[in-house]
Amino acid sequence: MNDTLRIKLQLFCADERALGPGRADVLEAIERVGSISGAGRALGMSYRYTWLLVDGMNRCFEGRVVETATGGAGRGGARLTDTGRAVLAAYRALEEDLRRASEGEALAALRALLRPEPLPRG
Repeated sequence: MNDTLRIKLQLFCADERALGPGRADVLEAIERVGSISGAGRALGMSYRYTWLLVDGMNRCFEGRVVETATGGAGRGGARLTDTGRAVLAAYRALEEDLRRASEGEALAALRALLRPEPLPRG
């Protein structure tokens, strides 16, 4: 696919980004490693930034997407809720729909009309 035209799927809750590619990656990492800090490390993000992404998602969806448990010695961690798994699955399915659509005629027509670079301002 020509990289001059990219589609980025983002879902907003009012003015706040509720879900996008990075947030979906965070959900997958939490599901895989079982903690917010571990997910952040796996993705090269600070704990605070990862936590802020999770907090935003939890505030934007009808049900929490991630549940956390406090405690030491292996009792803490985080996991996706049923809502979180449903959100992630629907987002990845929509990404795939868009990927397939990007192979269609409408996007090819836009690509053909798009300049390789914008004209100078002024």
